[in-house]
Amino acid sequence: MLKQVTVLLMLAAFPALFLSSCTSEQLAPDCNTQNMSYTQNIVPILKSNCYKCHSSGNSVGSYGHLLDNYDSLVPFTQRDANTHISFLEGVITHTPGYIAMPYMDGKLDTCAIKQIQAWITQGHPNN
Repeated sequence: MLKQVTVLLMLAAFPALFLSSCTSEQLAPDCNTQNMSYTQNIVPILKSNCYKCHSSGNSVGSYGHLLDNYDSLVPFTQRDANTHISFLEGVITHTPGYIAMPYMDGKLDTCAIKQIQAWITQGHPNN
């Protein structure tokens, strides 16, 4: 009887233990980071997460960091020779020493971060 109760308790606890060891990132489908396109991949991420403050139409919150066109975005994608990350990567990954962005809205999802990093690694093509 005691053995049966122990087995039942273990079976009842298994789903909770299994699910607590998985994050939503681990359960998410694979994120495509191949052949990143500025127009198809990067603009939608920036538009939904950054443009409300960092666009030419916003005169208050951008602090000169305009991300709504390719030419104004590229300077923020240049990687530092010492840290090997760009300003854009530093803020979206919440790296110490950078102001975490999006400000007050939490971190971008892991896939969006990986796609931006892949786009930068691929030479930030304007396609």
